[in-house]
Amino acid sequence: MKEGIHPKNYRKVVFKDMSNDYMFVCQSTVDTKETIQYEDGNEYPLFKLDISYKSHPFFTGQSMFIDTAGRIDKFKKRYQKKAD
Repeated sequence: MKEGIHPKNYRKVVFKDMSNDYMFVCQSTVDTKETIQYEDGNEYPLFKLDISYKSHPFFTGQSMFIDTAGRIDKFKKRYQKKAD
């Protein structure tokens, strides 16, 4: 393997599905600003997910309303043409 091409911040991170509070720990290099105390009593960096296999309709077989927190409105507001 080549030296110096692999990330150095490879560590355990908690991924949390915000639609149903499902959490799991996985090795990752994702940048996070928050931390959380996991079930095992250890504190890990936290990465929030909008959807995971526990809430995705393909895996659950049920459609589920997922609050997108006004994403369309945020998009339109951000990219609307400014009136002169």
